[in-house]
Amino acid sequence: MNTAIRAATVRFTTKGQVVIPQRLRKEFQIKDGTRAVVEAVPGGILLRPVTAATIRRARGILKRSPGQKPLAEEWAEHKQLERRLEEVKHGVAGAG
Repeated sequence: MNTAIRAATVRFTTKGQVVIPQRLRKEFQIKDGTRAVVEAVPGGILLRPVTAATIRRARGILKRSPGQKPLAEEWAEHKQLERRLEEVKHGVAGAG
């Protein structure tokens, strides 16, 4: 992937659509139907394509080792602990 930063100007349609320049579509392997994640960031709008290459790079991030709790269960426990800490911090009755 060529990471050199070169700016391109695009226009928004009345539906909020833009055409990504061909060189960027090729560079990021964007094909018809490719989905993207759109985020508001301090400098504007960030558009990240979700391509097969992106998915391959991310594969394994959420894999668990044998014997580990499922991620959903671990996350639920984390959120429960976080709530308890907030209750203690703010002196809410029933904390603990």
